[in-house]
Amino acid sequence: MGWAILPALCVLWLLTGAAFVGVKLGILGLGTVGTGTVQLLLDRTERHPLLQEIEILRVGVKSVEKPRDVQLPSGTLSSDLTSIVTDPKIDIVVELIGGLEPARSLILQAIDCGKHVVTANKAVISRFGDEILNAANKAGVYVMLEAAVGGGIPVVQPLKQSLSVNRIQAVTGIVNGTTNYILTKMQTQGSSFDDVLSDAQRLGYAEADPTADVDGWDAADKISILAAIAFGGRIKRDEVYCEGIRQVSQTDITYAEKLGFTIKLLAIAKREESSPLAVKVHPTLVPIDHPLASVSGVYNAVLVEGEPLGQVMFSGPGAGAGATSSAVSSDILNLVARIKSSPFNEKANGKNAKPQITCLDPLLASAHQDYCQIAPMSELVTRFYARFLTKDQSGVIGKLGTSFGNHGVSLESVVQTGFQQDLAEIVVVTHDVKEGNFEQALKEIRTLEAVDSIPSLLRVL
Repeated sequence: MGWAILPALCVLWLLTGAAFVGVKLGILGLGTVGTGTVQLLLDRTERHPLLQEIEILRVGVKSVEKPRDVQLPSGTLSSDLTSIVTDPKIDIVVELIGGLEPARSLILQAIDCGKHVVTANKAVISRFGDEILNAANKAGVYVMLEAAVGGGIPVVQPLKQSLSVNRIQAVTGIVNGTTNYILTKMQTQGSSFDDVLSDAQRLGYAEADPTADVDGWDAADKISILAAIAFGGRIKRDEVYCEGIRQVSQTDITYAEKLGFTIKLLAIAKREESSPLAVKVHPTLVPIDHPLASVSGVYNAVLVEGEPLGQVMFSGPGAGAGATSSAVSSDILNLVARIKSSPFNEKANGKNAKPQITCLDPLLASAHQDYCQIAPMSELVTRFYARFLTKDQSGVIGKLGTSFGNHGVSLESVVQTGFQQDLAEIVVVTHDVKEGNFEQALKEIRTLEAVDSIPSLLRVL
């Protein structure tokens, strides 16, 4: 971390010069991210001086006997995770076990014991943020979650602090490295979804069960968190529209390129004037000159649009031990700095008391008590790409145009691209249309005798 970009509270610590008793960590989980975090915290040469104030007191694991890639003092490892979150000596609990349970219960137990929490767990925060928020507010502790979104990309803190004066209009992101890798390889290599997914699993970019990634759940968790920060309200995760990439075919990627687009899984949170918030995840045709179009492989990027700022984009590695442990460790250092600079830090006065703070994390501030109103998908306006397989009959394109016109859908282009066996393939791109109107048009089109199927429906940015 460069001195020029030190958080303000770290700078405040540098100016205080008060005596201080180090901060003790309890880390839950020693998998890829946990190991990377421990290694980073222990490798203090030419890194931030606050690392000298940190002691890794205990680390919770499933099996103490399992060989590890990091060396820790005897007695540090424990399979009793509850004893770690309740240990009175521990100041900060770092939750890196993932999943919903026991992660949720352990976080709440740590908060109840007056401990600050650092987590990379987007699933827990997006689904149980209310419960955690209320508990943290009541206990007066911080919950830091930079690593929950975008891996090593610093986007949570900038949204909460650097960009907080802006009127945010939209947050649009590629926030899942697995799906971005798959779509990139499908485009550059001409491979099928199944083939690229198998390759991603072999390389460790995709889990053995890739459902959370390829069906968009992971991205939906992350945009729920970003939307809550950007728009100052809570988000009901089950109201976030979620569509994955399983239906994206090599055929669609080829057509998209011919039309001047690339296909990305986008997570979008957007508000226009006083309308309800749109929060959604779906594969999208992105114009090739758009800032997000060139983000490839396992990289992530988040584009923030606001007033008076305009556009700013955060981009970088979205996953992996290095990226995520960097974000986790930065959150830990921020907490250490806040603890050190607190005027009520009794440890600085030589008393054996837990460090306290007098303000809450902006994400968990009392101003965020209300839920954002989420607009139903049927009310949202977008453009569509649709691919039809029809019988090779005269007048089919005219019938499609009539059905669309009956429901107020204006077409930008209609192209008969070729044949699949004995079926004609027709690609349609619409102008802006209300989603509900488009669905009604498709309902009518499906009744047409000449229409065999609609293999692809994708939105256009």
